[in-house]
Amino acid sequence: MSKSNKKVVPESGKALDVLKYEIAAELGLPVGKQLANANVEFATELGSIPSASIKEDYWGHIASRDAGAVGGTITARLIKKAEEMMLSL
Repeated sequence: MSKSNKKVVPESGKALDVLKYEIAAELGLPVGKQLANANVEFATELGSIPSASIKEDYWGHIASRDAGAVGGTITARLIKKAEEMMLSL
């Protein structure tokens, strides 16, 4: 079985990225576009996150469990939104 990252609605890509980083920030994960966050700077100063490993849109230093939590939360929010839309019809 081939795996494809092709989106059913290609225009949704930007909105999904925004949601991904919003959830990562809520979970306190130091990834890509939230590098201005003071907690990330403090963590790199303490050495718990090597500053050289943090790059724009880089998730390699995030544990699989944490990355999975972001994906699971995205899925839960999208399902909730779909259910709300169905109830409002």
